[in-house]
Amino acid sequence: MRARVAPVLRSQIDAGTINLKGIINTHHHWDHAGGNSKMVWFLLRQPNLKLKLFGGGLPVLGGKDCEAVTKTPQDGESVSIGQGIKGKALYTPCHTQDSICWFLEDGDERVVFTGDTLFIGGCGRFFEGTAEEMHVALNKTLAALPDDTKVFPGHEYTKANMKFAVSVSETDPIKKVVDFAENNRETQGKFNIGDEKLHNVFMRVQDSEIQRATGKTEPVDVMGALREMKNNFK
Repeated sequence: MRARVAPVLRSQIDAGTINLKGIINTHHHWDHAGGNSKMVWFLLRQPNLKLKLFGGGLPVLGGKDCEAVTKTPQDGESVSIGQGIKGKALYTPCHTQDSICWFLEDGDERVVFTGDTLFIGGCGRFFEGTAEEMHVALNKTLAALPDDTKVFPGHEYTKANMKFAVSVSETDPIKKVVDFAENNRETQGKFNIGDEKLHNVFMRVQDSEIQRATGKTEPVDVMGALREMKNNFK
């Protein structure tokens, strides 16, 4: 990760394009936080690097198990990023127990970085948690965000997610995302929380159509059944 990212960061910092103040992680898995230590080490040892630091270090915000983390925020704790960007840490344990989604507001623009908790049209595997935890994460914590909040997941899995979604439900919102994914390489930031409530079957656990497909009626049971179906889907 460092070999690919650090040189790009250095050139952008030197050019004044970005003003790097820290690193923010969604969870501890190596493909999200595994480069923290080497990244910090590399950046702090670059001669003449125009990096403005506080206290001589580069802060790393994330869950308690993230590599080289220097601060783990409380659930719901507010953070400030740059000038005018207000943020909030949202605990969403399940994929990992240290999963944090980051909700950011800049004027009228709202985004949420969801790591491996919420994907466009899908959700992460329950590696360290339960169906109940994922139900709370998706259908209570994230669903409570403003509908116009744009979703930025940690991976581009939309085509595979929507292939599964079509096997469960063939609504117009789902067909719309299928078409978009077929014609666009990237989908992050193109859909919002309001959209997810319509086309993401994991956020429709109280929908009678999804309940019939899973043979379950209780939301947590529907969530668990959907995840098992997705795990075994070819």
